[in-house]
Amino acid sequence: MDISIHATFLPHDDPEASLAFYRDVLGFEVRNDVGYDGMRWITVGPGDQPGINVVLYPPGSDPGVSDDERRTITEMMAKGTFASLVLSAADVDAAFERIAGANADVVQEPIDQPYGVRDCAFRDPAGNQIRIQQQH
Repeated sequence: MDISIHATFLPHDDPEASLAFYRDVLGFEVRNDVGYDGMRWITVGPGDQPGINVVLYPPGSDPGVSDDERRTITEMMAKGTFASLVLSAADVDAAFERIAGANADVVQEPIDQPYGVRDCAFRDPAGNQIRIQQQH
């Protein structure tokens, strides 16, 4: 079986702030930017991995989501508990310095975890947790 990751979805509540974070801070390329009915879906990804995409989407866009669910999603996004993404870097300490130097919201400085990885964490402008682990 030949299965690979094509896309993952992260919510955004400010497309311009999210675009600036993923493009300008993380260095991802913009692959698509689609607007519809006052909403935007922005697809980004690492330049050297054209088959892997992160779609930044408006979380309330699904017509099957109720108003109560939208409120819950908004509350969870504000707390940073709705969505997350785990990335990897050849040098997590250097990545941390570069990203923190761009005034990103630091959740955790680089640390050796008891489960065997070295990582750090940030929150993107929508509150999503972005964890970066050291490549082995």
